Amino acid sequence: MGAGSFDCGYAASVARGKGRFARLALDSGRRLGSDQGAQSERPQMTEPLSRLISQGRGNVPADLVLRGGEVWDMVTGDRIPGEVAICGDTIVGIGADYEADRVIDVTGLTLVPGFIDTHLHIESSLVTPHEFDRCVGPRGVTTAICDPHEIANVIGVSGIQYFLDSATETVMDIRVNLSSCVPSSHMETAGSRIEAGDLVPLMDHPQVIGLAEFMNYPGVIHQDSGCMAKLEAFRGRHIDGHAPQLSGRDLNAYVSAGIRTEHEATTAEEAREKLQKGMRVLIREGSVSKDLNALQPLLNDVTSAYMCLCTDDRNPLDIAEHGHLDHMIRELIRLGCPPLAVYRAASLSAAEAFGLKDRGQIAPGKRADIVALPDVADCRAKLVLSGGVVMGAEAFAARRVTAPVGRGSVKTGTIRADHFRTGGNREKTDVIGILPGKIITEHLKEDIVITDGDKRPDLARDLVKIAVIERHGVNGNIATGFVRGFGLKGGAIGSTVCHDHHNIAVVGGDYRDMALAATRLAEIQGGFVVVRDGEVLAELALPVAGLMSDRPFEEVHDALVALRAAAKGLGVSLDEPFLQLAFLALPVIPALKITDRGMVDVVKFEIIPG
Repeated sequence: MGAGSFDCGYAASVARGKGRFARLALDSGRRLGSDQGAQSERPQMTEPLSRLISQGRGNVPADLVLRGGEVWDMVTGDRIPGEVAICGDTIVGIGADYEADRVIDVTGLTLVPGFIDTHLHIESSLVTPHEFDRCVGPRGVTTAICDPHEIANVIGVSGIQYFLDSATETVMDIRVNLSSCVPSSHMETAGSRIEAGDLVPLMDHPQVIGLAEFMNYPGVIHQDSGCMAKLEAFRGRHIDGHAPQLSGRDLNAYVSAGIRTEHEATTAEEAREKLQKGMRVLIREGSVSKDLNALQPLLNDVTSAYMCLCTDDRNPLDIAEHGHLDHMIRELIRLGCPPLAVYRAASLSAAEAFGLKDRGQIAPGKRADIVALPDVADCRAKLVLSGGVVMGAEAFAARRVTAPVGRGSVKTGTIRADHFRTGGNREKTDVIGILPGKIITEHLKEDIVITDGDKRPDLARDLVKIAVIERHGVNGNIATGFVRGFGLKGGAIGSTVCHDHHNIAVVGGDYRDMALAATRLAEIQGGFVVVRDGEVLAELALPVAGLMSDRPFEEVHDALVALRAAAKGLGVSLDEPFLQLAFLALPVIPALKITDRGMVDVVKFEIIPG
């Protein structure tokens, strides 16, 4: 039985004060109507102090009591019997008996704090924030700290504002770190550019934590003026890091800029140095970037205070088949990490790392984010409360939903097969080498014969053509190159999820199929597509900025199943070919990438001359 199996009448009770679900009164029995949606703020712990104190002391009945369970304390590791009393969105009592207006029986269950995803791009779940809420909330995620830089790269500040508006309407608490690198570098064409002056007016929004992942680490180290302006504007506030393989004095310089976290560590040695230099390390396990196995030996009862969990980019296919943070928790415990360390990293340590002092522990005065589990090793929630609201069907139905933005964002001219020819007078060719489960790549060199002035795909050697097509209507750039690792035997696959500029990315063994894939993506205003022999075999439309579907996550999942099968039918051997393709265009992750401006040597941070 999932969280949605519980009676969610509590979730739809009357809201008093500012913000949807800001305060819940159970004594009236009235329901929250659809016209009583979110305001511009979502303050926490909005109950009068007198009510909190009176209910905590037991002078008056609590709004809600969880009865029969056992609280697992993330500070001492103790298991605490007794009831949990909740007043509105706040825990007011544990370890005692309480009367209540409403009781939920959690007999035999272990109660842990709600899980906090410390870094992700909700757009990469391929659904809107409201569908993401419904998709992962019942799995125990009660706080998501997102960076909307995917949509910001397409439509700018209005994309960030869309996320801020949506964050006041979801059942889970969505917090936003403002996108720091739009675009991620000077070597790509994005749909927008965001400077420090664009971010400052948003920094005091109640859902904003600070500045999102600072990907342009060379710009920090060498004190680029634009980077310095953003760092100065957010000095003393939270700033997320993004510095793959950075070490030594360069890492010292980067951290000295006030950057506090790192989710790009891919080895235990790299993570250890970053911990030693004061960074909080976020263990990442996404659909492509899978660092959990490499970093788990470092997670123990000592380090867990400074380590957290994040997904970064995880799609509905993986969520449905494996899970979200719940999957990470299961895997870490299975691999031998101490269970307390794992749950602490998923909750209290995350809250402390991001200054969310009102959550992370089931204790009086904390936000009522609670997950009830039959088995902590198996981590499958029977009940989830977010701010005292049961995360179930009725609560999700009571939300107001912000209309999606960014429609009509794919703007290309006619795309022809001959656009994918690759000229040159040297057979020695730079080739992107895919490392499955990683977004870092190898910089390979291969001899490719020039025929009629073109370097053609060589499927026998797994050398397929890759192209990036500018789709924001800025300059019409098309760049081509080669990649090894897809296993493609023919046809083409294409995507407008193309980090971080989100142009069209296509790989293929046939130029006509590549042209059809790109053309079809423009017709459906973004998404994923698989083509062979002039026929579209499978597709998923992502019309919201070319990044997100406007359909329920269940439909997105089904479309991804069909796309994966179609890609495998072309010979693709990767588990997640579409997001793997997307990261081949991110020029701030070593070693070799491609953008609409050409092949990029990320180590040298320069475009390779054609």
